[in-house]
Amino acid sequence: GHLPTWLQGILLRNGPGMHTIGDTKYNHWFDGLALLHSFTFKNGEVYYRSKYLRSDTYNCNVEANRIVVSEFGTMAYPDPCKNIFAKAFSYLSHAIPEFTDNCLINIMKTGDDFYATSETNFIRKINPQTLETLEKVDYSKYVAVNVTTSHAHYDSAGNTLNMGTSIVDKGKTKYILFKIPPSVPGKKKKKSCFKHLEVVCSIPSCSLLHPSYYHSFGITENYIVFIEQPFKLDIVKMATAYIRGVNWASCLAYHKEDKTWFHFVDKKTKKEVSTKFYTDAMVLFHHVNAYEEDGHIIFDIIAYTDNSLYEMFYLKNLSKDLEVNKQLTSIPACKRFVVPLQYDKDAEVGSNLVTLPSTATAVKEKDGSIYCQPEILCEGIELPRINYDYNGKKYKYVFATEVQWSPVPTKIVKFNIQTKEMLHWGEDHGWPSEPIFVPSPDAREEDDGIVLTCVVMSDPKKAPFLLVLDAKTFKELGRATVDVEMHLDLHGMFIPEKDLKTETE
Repeated sequence: GHLPTWLQGILLRNGPGMHTIGDTKYNHWFDGLALLHSFTFKNGEVYYRSKYLRSDTYNCNVEANRIVVSEFGTMAYPDPCKNIFAKAFSYLSHAIPEFTDNCLINIMKTGDDFYATSETNFIRKINPQTLETLEKVDYSKYVAVNVTTSHAHYDSAGNTLNMGTSIVDKGKTKYILFKIPPSVPGKKKKKSCFKHLEVVCSIPSCSLLHPSYYHSFGITENYIVFIEQPFKLDIVKMATAYIRGVNWASCLAYHKEDKTWFHFVDKKTKKEVSTKFYTDAMVLFHHVNAYEEDGHIIFDIIAYTDNSLYEMFYLKNLSKDLEVNKQLTSIPACKRFVVPLQYDKDAEVGSNLVTLPSTATAVKEKDGSIYCQPEILCEGIELPRINYDYNGKKYKYVFATEVQWSPVPTKIVKFNIQTKEMLHWGEDHGWPSEPIFVPSPDAREEDDGIVLTCVVMSDPKKAPFLLVLDAKTFKELGRATVDVEMHLDLHGMFIPEKDLKTETE
């Protein structure tokens, strides 16, 4: 096939690429050393490139020819020959873990620069054209966070917004929303925009020693949407994990008897909405989108009824026959919550406060809190993406991978939230990655553009390829076959040519 002539730029993707170093192996697929890969579109042609992120973690492991830096699902131990004092010291120094800079989950843009990100306090700047690894940035030098999300948001002014958790800082555990400006004011062009990082607000954790795990958050025109789910980190267990010889992932637990709390922060006043909104226990990784309508906040998420998703990606589980042995005990559901921020304060207890047409409800309780129940939009989709121009606004389309009972996606879909219509693309033995929407330059409608996905083949005789679909019809426009071993990746972004600095700059 052929590519639209306007498609000029780089599709940059990130994910775990190396799981064995010397005689040692990671326990979990999400622990593997980061492998970046890119497809560069230039005048109707596609160029492929891949390169390991040269993180300090990568360099230490490769030099030692074994895993020496701990990841979330794999605890690594230093040289066992050390004397007892050195051993005791290393146990103590691990009480507050020195996290890895193996940034393997996503790509983030800040100003003119691009960073590989994961969920620790480190990010690595990269050159999107050569995939070279550049400097390491430690968020904790600029804001008191120990862990962060790898799914940042971008506002119309070009700021990057992200969230992190500050663990037991000054006797408090809180979730911090911060903003990184795109450029630094004045002549000091060389100064880092991280030095001008600003804390937008902080939300106290319900529990000092059990903060919620979260992978993303939502944003509307006026509010930040943060969900405090009962999938929690146990700080004390985490501090003693190294001594006890267990991994950090074992310090995460799902409390199915607890509530899930919704927090809404007003961007202008930086204050949290005082009404308490909650729903039943659930686990979520990905927000789809959120927007405001007639005094309500509407937000769509992909949610599970348990945490089997993380468990499934332990390599011992993946190496079994996927079809037979490993089924998700909870299938992902795309849920829409409709939360009334403005409602009649004299409404009766037990009444539904949602006044928009939706099956989602928000019921007033005796204590004044509001219990929310979602509308189920569809089931079996993950890795959702939208046309980002519609982020925080009313929208129609979600592009996603389809996962049924197995964790590996076999199809990609386009889902119309309003009509519930779903278009599919799939091919035998093909495992597509997160689909990325790229709008056409003269786009008039939300789905004017194309969708890009990399397809890895489970049949070793078939080469992987980049697929280009017409976003409106979901019909194939073209594919670029790449004769290399390509890895299943996680997330990434499309960088239009205009956002790429020329080499001389």
